[in-house]
Amino acid sequence: MKQYWLFKTEPDAFSISDLASRPNKREGWDGVRNYQARNFMRDAMKVGDLAFIYHSSCKNIGIAGLAKVSQIGLTDQTQFDPESHYFDPKSTPEKPRWQMVELEHVETFNKILPLATIKKMPNIVELGLVKKGSRLSIMPVEKQEFEILLNEARNN
Repeated sequence: MKQYWLFKTEPDAFSISDLASRPNKREGWDGVRNYQARNFMRDAMKVGDLAFIYHSSCKNIGIAGLAKVSQIGLTDQTQFDPESHYFDPKSTPEKPRWQMVELEHVETFNKILPLATIKKMPNIVELGLVKKGSRLSIMPVEKQEFEILLNEARNN
């Protein structure tokens, strides 16, 4: 059964345009250092799942595009690099702590669907973005809410 996700990213670090410009339009989603977000990638995601790419910590906060999960079960190599911001000294190649998935670009929306608009949508109530205290960089999206948001983003 297909599942739906939202991946937050700071566009100064990595944007939907960056994903679209990669070879084969694919990139490993590394640097996740929250156990619940990691567990979503490790335990719940399947190849073919769809994901919104959400730009945060920027001028135009909101849903910028659509990707799909193209590979699962990958080891995040940044955890082993002492020069990386995502280095984890407790992680070893024999017992890695951090996983990642590969995302493939599907679509860049003509305009970003702003968070302010999402918060005003009456049928969007389960999404972590609109709930108090939800600060995960990766979160599940209910199918019905995904379809509503996708339609709104495409017609925005």
